[in-house]
Amino acid sequence: MSQQWPAAAVPAVYLTPGTGSFTDFLAAAEPQLLPGHGRSTHQVPDVPHGTTIVALTCADGVVLAGDRRATMGNLIAQRDIEKVFVADNHSAVGIAGTAGLAIEMVRLFQLELEHYEKIEGVRLSLDGKANRLAAMIRGNLGAAMQGLAVLPLFVGYDTDRIEPTAAGRIYSYDVTGGKFEEHDFYSVGSGSLFARSALKKRFVRGAPAADAVRTAVEALYDAADDDTATGGPDLTRKIYPVVITVGLDGAVRWTDDAVGTIAEAVVAGRMVNPGG
Repeated sequence: MSQQWPAAAVPAVYLTPGTGSFTDFLAAAEPQLLPGHGRSTHQVPDVPHGTTIVALTCADGVVLAGDRRATMGNLIAQRDIEKVFVADNHSAVGIAGTAGLAIEMVRLFQLELEHYEKIEGVRLSLDGKANRLAAMIRGNLGAAMQGLAVLPLFVGYDTDRIEPTAAGRIYSYDVTGGKFEEHDFYSVGSGSLFARSALKKRFVRGAPAADAVRTAVEALYDAADDDTATGGPDLTRKIYPVVITVGLDGAVRWTDDAVGTIAEAVVAGRMVNPGG
């Protein structure tokens, strides 16, 4: 026989009907679990930072990719950190900025989307998901003003759009939670200037997903070539960028073997033409 807990033992907030926002529930029930809660703002610690994330649309939807390096000052804090994640069936998020806070925010965002679907019985629209992420970034503004910023790049396949070629969408943010829809391609992080310059030259609207992934890896290579905080493909350790494609059939993370084949081809091409 299962144990029955007395009603008095359960905090009232757990028994009170609320909204479909898991973040709002957590703020009321367990605020100490929110990213950034209770952290001192007097001195900014030297913590790992994620670097470059790129996104671009393709014929089947959208591609999101990120390098694997995290830095701490002039040191490499981690060579194989993951900064690109599947958010739900039709969206993905990549993070640049303070790595620890960013990963906490992504996990909370994933729960937020799952919680909303369970409570409301329907999935959020793609714009709704982007707005929820904006609110979470705004909640981290105090830490961001102290140097602990988180800047995600959010992508998704808009199942409400009739025209497939327009269904892949990209959203960028600023530290205040401002949300901006980008078109065709975008990049965030320390190497974003170089990655975006590469995307301007290599992007082909409506390209097949495999070609778009090659373009993303090329852009990350160019970023690593000029930005010390961005890690290029590490063939010796077999550390390659994390790549996720999002289309009508869902969000799919590419295997290391698949991305490795493309990365090796990119490196081989640069052996012939180092400047790209």
